[in-house]
Amino acid sequence: MDHALSPAAPQPAHVPDALVYDFDIHADPGLLDDPHVRIMDLLRNAPPVFWTPRNGGGWMVLTHAANYEASRDTEAFSSEFVPQDKMKALLASLPPGAPHIPQPIPITLDPPEHTKYRQPLQKVFSPKTISALRDSIRELAGDLIEAIKPDGRCEFMSAVAEPLPVQVFLKMLGLPLDRLPEYRAIVKEHMEAIDGDREGSMRRLQTIAAAMRDTLLDRRDNPRDDIISMLWKLEIDGQPTTLADMENYGVLLFIAGLDTVMNGMGLAMRGLAVDTDLQRKLRAEPKLIAEAAEEMLRRYTFTVPMRVVKRPVELSGAKMMPGDMVKLFLPAADLDAKEFPQPDVYDLDRENNVHIAFGVGPHRCLGSHLARVELQVLYEEMLARMPEFRLDPDHPPVFHGGHVIGIESMHLVWDV
Repeated sequence: MDHALSPAAPQPAHVPDALVYDFDIHADPGLLDDPHVRIMDLLRNAPPVFWTPRNGGGWMVLTHAANYEASRDTEAFSSEFVPQDKMKALLASLPPGAPHIPQPIPITLDPPEHTKYRQPLQKVFSPKTISALRDSIRELAGDLIEAIKPDGRCEFMSAVAEPLPVQVFLKMLGLPLDRLPEYRAIVKEHMEAIDGDREGSMRRLQTIAAAMRDTLLDRRDNPRDDIISMLWKLEIDGQPTTLADMENYGVLLFIAGLDTVMNGMGLAMRGLAVDTDLQRKLRAEPKLIAEAAEEMLRRYTFTVPMRVVKRPVELSGAKMMPGDMVKLFLPAADLDAKEFPQPDVYDLDRENNVHIAFGVGPHRCLGSHLARVELQVLYEEMLARMPEFRLDPDHPPVFHGGHVIGIESMHLVWDV
């Protein structure tokens, strides 16, 4: 894979030289070599909030305090990359019968619109709904692990980290499992795309919606016990759900469910594979696993939400202007020494481990309960069923950057 840096964008007049730092979130060599080591390096050597010329030019927010502030200030840091009035005008201007352009809602909305669309989803992802899934998640994890166990080695991402959350999610949504490879290919293309390509993004979202449409329509007429059927029953602002609403919800859930958690699983298992003492400790005391999963989320945070600046604002001394793009670099926030002493040490007894791996503010991850259950169950099953596992020295892990930092491939070995 060619990891050439993206072309450098010109430096805007309002950005001082002192705040420019060259970093490409898709192709930085250090990030691709070992992401969280490079992130510690950024925290030591880059300004706490800096402007990079890569990927169209934009701000990177590193510190915990600045990420917290920007995440909660939706008036200055907006999620509406295409303002709602423009989006509505664009949709209204389409010729009759033109395919709907789905928006991943509610992630691309600001309050109060955001609240209106998010509220109905809360029920679908409530802790109660998710705990009911724990046994089926455990069963699937057990099956995947037992299948690799006799071999003494595996490529963990394709063997476990991808099929586990993706199958759980397809089942929850009610999408056919036999289309898993096709769905993953679509999402992968979407996640690897460069940020500024709005038209390409709309096209890719249409591809995702098209891949789900037959199932969406089928559940409208033949409801079952799954999320798509449940979403058809919702009312938004007192109005019944439309196919357009369903596609908007669908593309968001599809992207989130088919990509994010597998990266968290890969990073966490690598954390365990390089720390056999921790494996021993957790095998001996499985009740520590819930806490261990939280510290793993902090130590290897992986999502990088985007915002666009709506009005002139200052963040940690950086003056930002309307139209500036901002990346909330949560993996750096959770390694900020001001918030977490000795941040690169994995510490099971860490006091006040209030990480923001799932974000903070109104856009906090809706699927966090599900992700937590999946991660905890995976730890429990890996540690209960497998002998001590380690990284394969002949095949070092391959990482990727982007909006979700994670692992492309990771080979584990163990003694049979």
